[in-house]
Amino acid sequence: MSAFINTARIYIRMKMIEEAVTTQVAWVLSYVQGGVAEAWKDNLLDELAKGESEVESAEQLFAKIRNDFGETSEEERKIEQLRTIEQAGRTCDEYVQEFKKVARGSGYEGRPLIEEFKRGLNGAIRRKLAEAEEPLTTIGEWQERAVRLDRNQRQSKAEERMLGRNAACPGGNAQPRGGGNTDNRGNQLGPWRDLNAMDVDRGRGGDRTCYHCGK
Repeated sequence: MSAFINTARIYIRMKMIEEAVTTQVAWVLSYVQGGVAEAWKDNLLDELAKGESEVESAEQLFAKIRNDFGETSEEERKIEQLRTIEQAGRTCDEYVQEFKKVARGSGYEGRPLIEEFKRGLNGAIRRKLAEAEEPLTTIGEWQERAVRLDRNQRQSKAEERMLGRNAACPGGNAQPRGGGNTDNRGNQLGPWRDLNAMDVDRGRGGDRTCYHCGK
């Protein structure tokens, strides 16, 4: 919240100092969005339209924002995010970076912070880390090991896919099933046969035939 107010204050002083107070206030409120903040903004705009609000300058608006959304509310918002954030389909690198960002200012540390991090991890990674021979005791260890394990798993899957393709097509030149012959367009012509060779198979079985006359 402090970062938002400081940024808005600097912009107004640099770009909107000559603008009317109503314009400055409207610009600040345009960035107040989502959830409870959205309802709060609508109520304030309604009060301003009716002349019932005490906000008469951008600084008074900043004071009201601090009063209505104090640091406690900011901390509660961080805690709510921390309790719902998950890795899902992202890499562990991405999850760790977002988790660190949300964790700052949440008031969580030590074991509670580790438990929230574990909760958001994908199940396979969480189980692997829980079964590690050396127990992980700090959030830094959990994050570092999770990232490393996730990278290894993704690399292993990529190699398995590559090996599977190579096995299905050895040398990149698989022959048609059944050893068939093909023409210059790649169409299968059936098994290749040497026309000058004797048909040995025809001589097998109960009925024997002459190779010369066919009787």
